Amino acid sequence: MKISTKGRYALRVIVDLAESGSDKYTSIKTISKRQRISEKYLEQIISSLNKAGLVCSIRGAQGGYRLTKSPSEYTVGEILRSMEGSLAPVECLKDEKNKCPRHSDCVSLYVWEKIYNAINDVVDSITVSDIIEHQKMFLSDDNTE
Repeated sequence: MKISTKGRYALRVIVDLAESGSDKYTSIKTISKRQRISEKYLEQIISSLNKAGLVCSIRGAQGGYRLTKSPSEYTVGEILRSMEGSLAPVECLKDEKNKCPRHSDCVSLYVWEKIYNAINDVVDSITVSDIIEHQKMFLSDDNTE
């Protein structure tokens, strides 16, 4: 499994909006400058995030995008899945029910399931608030040296 630039950038966008404040709308131009993502590519990402209900928008001079819920309610897994679909390391685990004709006697399925469960456990346990707090600690550690 490899996370695409859309997945990585989507996470950065959500964190950026969280740091901007939950009631403030932020323009694509502003996010683009802060995150160094082209506006055209960012529009595609924001559109997917909007369709997934992770952000909402308002048009006009004071328009832009904002989060639909608190940063503590977003998990990394939710954000990545909105862009990547399943995070399964192998095709046979992408659907809820394994449709592979060999799944009952597959010697390696155990390994792929362990990897998939570990991935989900990690990404579903980290919230956007956790990322922001980690960043604050990281930056304060840099300033104490």
